[in-house]
Amino acid sequence: MNTLTYKGFIGSVSFSEKDNIFFGKIEGINALVNFEGESVSGLKSAFHEAVNDYITYCEEEGIPAHKSYSGSLNVRISPETHNRIAVLAKRAGISINAFIKEVLDKQVAAML
Repeated sequence: MNTLTYKGFIGSVSFSEKDNIFFGKIEGINALVNFEGESVSGLKSAFHEAVNDYITYCEEEGIPAHKSYSGSLNVRISPETHNRIAVLAKRAGISINAFIKEVLDKQVAAML
């Protein structure tokens, strides 16, 4: 998926060949906010305007701008990977949950 970023928000990017237009929506929010443009620069401008308008709306309504997450995540993995994680967690002297959290935290930090 192609994306744009602005002020900590991510916008998806698609192209309609039929309509000859770029379009997208702001991701990771509790609303549906779309934007479109006839060129890349037009799309970027529309995205920035949509984000700014959305931030203003959230401030006026006293609602959080970003979607909140519970911090609980269910992930399906193969039994073999589950076994390897259990072994590595045991060696490290921590729970499987703590091991996975540590690995994810390191990977996410490396990607930012």
